[in-house]
Parts: sequence; structure tokens; C-alpha cells
Amino acid sequence: MAAVVLASVVLAGCAQPSGSVEPGGGPGGRVVQGARSAKGPTPSAQPYRRWGLTAPLPAPPSPPAQRQVSPGGDRPSGGDLLPVVDRILTRDQVVFLTYDDGAEKDPRFVDMVRELRLPVSMFLTDSVVGPGYGHFARLRSVGASMQNHTLDHAALRGLPYAGQRAEICGQQNKLRARFGIRPRLFRPPYGTYDTTTLRAAADCGVTAVVLWRAAMEGDGELTYAKGPRRLRAGDIVSVPSGEPTGLSLRERTTRLLRGIQGRGLTVGRLEDYV
Repeated sequence: MAAVVLASVVLAGCAQPSGSVEPGGGPGGRVVQGARSAKGPTPSAQPYRRWGLTAPLPAPPSPPAQRQVSPGGDRPSGGDLLPVVDRILTRDQVVFLTYDDGAEKDPRFVDMVRELRLPVSMFLTDSVVGPGYGHFARLRSVGASMQNHTLDHAALRGLPYAGQRAEICGQQNKLRARFGIRPRLFRPPYGTYDTTTLRAAADCGVTAVVLWRAAMEGDGELTYAKGPRRLRAGDIVSVPSGEPTGLSLRERTTRLLRGIQGRGLTVGRLEDYV
């Protein structure tokens, strides 16, 4: 059996949020080097090829010393309200992959996350996950984080405080019972919320509300809520699951990773920044 040696990976250099600087280039660029033998490459020796990539993902930079929360444009005023984020203001050449709902439970996606070491964040809805929490326990065991997306995927904006609190705290309790954790991050269904949502989420132990700037549709195309119509450093990307037609979650993830690499970016862990 051929010996396996780790591949060389180039860590993307620091740049302005526009992502115009090439990876590893410019002042302050950082490079992390390893080694991979070119002798006898096989799918098992080079797992990125197994998942449809032509090169390994660069390793993300070390986590920042302090979390760098950047409020989204719709954040209501008020010093006691939770931050609402749709992207992170960072010079690190990273984007953040978030997956919503929990409908699609392909065990090969677990293999993909494990082999590519993808630091993904799963925003789970209890009524969608149903009896499938075991799948997400396996994802958590390979490095995915579990976050809150309500009990029943109800649109929260305009609901009374008690109803919003029940949706958010109820899922906090479910995730604590399943995984022994109380999530810090919360994504409101459909991205809609109001100041009552922020109060209820804070009272449930949430520290930030997470939206997105880019979303991947079932056909694999990216849409953008605002700003430039291209991926850039700090973007939070939403990948809803359970599309009745179109590409599978694995196929959409592969397409997304190719686009990330094409922009000279890599995948960071959202929880390190928020």
C-alpha cells in the first residue's frame, strides 16, 4: 500500500474584504506548507479528488484572538440588542458554510465533511430533522457545529414574545438534550425577524443572529442578498437542504467549493469569528 504524505497547501494571504489580492500574495500574506507525495496518487490518497475538486482546500488561518462580529445592514438600533450578522469584516481569505433545516441526511455528506475537514455550521429545525438526529450526531463527531433554526420553522417576525421564545428556547432545549450543548448562534427562518426576535433569542442564551449574504439554490447557482455578485472574504453562505429537485447537498457543496477556490478563498469556522 503506497505511503501517503500530506499535500502542500497554500494559505490565502491577508487582503481587503474585496478579495482582490491573490492567495499568499501581498504584504502580510501567510503560507502554510506541508508535503504530499506525487508518487502513485489515488482517490484515497487525495480525497479532494474523490469529491470532485482538482486541488486540496487551503488550510484556514488560525482563529482570531477575538471574535469579529460585523452587524448586518438591517440591525435595529439599541445597545442591548443582539448583533445580526450576514458577513464578517475580516482580512482572512475565508468564507463560511452554513446549512439550514436538516432535511437531507446523506451519510456520504458526513464522509465529505470528514475527509475534506470542512468546518460547517448546521442550523437545525426540529420538525424538519425529525428522527434523524443520529445523522447530525455523526456530523458533529467529524467537526460540524450544531446551531438553532427553531422548532417548527415558523416565520417569527410579528409573532408575540411568548411564541417566539417558545420556538427559539424550545430548540435550544432539544439540541441540549440531543448533543449536550446550548447553541450560541441562531438563524431565523426565512431570514425574517424583529426586535422581539432579538429579545427572545437573547433570553434563550443566543449571542448572535446569523443571516447570510450569499445563498446556493437547488440548481447550484449562488444568489446574493446585497453587495457585489461574487464571493468575497467574510461572506456567510446559506445552503438550504431538502430541495425536491436539483442537485444533492454533496453536489451543491462541491460546486460551491470550486467557486470558493476560484476566488482564492477557503472555508473558515464561523464560530471562531462570531
